[in-house]
Amino acid sequence: MSLPRYQPMLATAWSQPFSDDDWVFEEKVDGFRTLLYWDGSRVELRSRSGRDVTHLYPELTAFSAGRPCVVDGEAVVRDTDGVPRFELMQHRTGVPSLGSTLAEYPVEFVAFDVLFDGEDITGKGLEERRSHLDPVADILTVSNIVEEDGEGLWRRVEELGLEGMMAKRKGSAYVPGRRVETWRKIARTLSIRTVVGGFTVGDGGRAETFGSLQVGLWRGDALQWVGSVGTGFSDSVLVAIRAALDQQVTEVSPFHPEADLPKGVRWVEPTLVAMVGIKEWTRHNRMRAPRFLGFTDDEPTTVTWESERGTKLA
Repeated sequence: MSLPRYQPMLATAWSQPFSDDDWVFEEKVDGFRTLLYWDGSRVELRSRSGRDVTHLYPELTAFSAGRPCVVDGEAVVRDTDGVPRFELMQHRTGVPSLGSTLAEYPVEFVAFDVLFDGEDITGKGLEERRSHLDPVADILTVSNIVEEDGEGLWRRVEELGLEGMMAKRKGSAYVPGRRVETWRKIARTLSIRTVVGGFTVGDGGRAETFGSLQVGLWRGDALQWVGSVGTGFSDSVLVAIRAALDQQVTEVSPFHPEADLPKGVRWVEPTLVAMVGIKEWTRHNRMRAPRFLGFTDDEPTTVTWESERGTKLA
């Protein structure tokens, strides 16, 4: 059966946790947004950008259901405490050149919505769509819903050090490819996408890799520098990223203007998109306390001042 293609529905950033009888809440798991397609005979997995990632998660291809379906969820790798961690996903996808065995970093699919179950059901209410999760769950993990008490869930989020939580209005339809206020994301820290435009050479233990990534956001036709990212890298990730950077080196700076940039930056073509966690934006439009979280497969031109700088700190 030929299944319809969907773009994931996107949530609006919300500044504070809340409780409301008209909303339900769930933990925001820290992984890669993925759509699972089952046509009755084979599984196909697509990333948020629509890229085919089936080959990256072979353990998920054992999925089957009684009829064709499309499931929205998140591909995650859990740490030893059972908490999904975005940085662990980099061992399976994200960091160029970083390879690992499936057994070291097994991927799990956390499902939270069904878009198609024998027929398109995106126009139906949230609760009805989620009622289709149990019949198609099979090898999937279904996200847990908390009724009304968002603030109670937020206390758990902070206790476990989770990424954040989602709030979804009861009865709301699924709107593919749109960012809507019927889904709200409340983040424990601010996560932003940035475009890598250069790096500094490391010293000491990093002499063979790099010191920091120089990142920016597109503002019109100019890539505007927003800061240096020098933490959040394991030794193996440092090596893998440096190998990828060396393939992108260019003589021309992609940043404009170049004011405030560190000395001795080596420029690279702006093709890599890095997810960075920060505490806040400074009044000079720089990232405060940035930490590398991982790479995404987003198109670099979509990483703009408007899309990232406009995100509110939770």
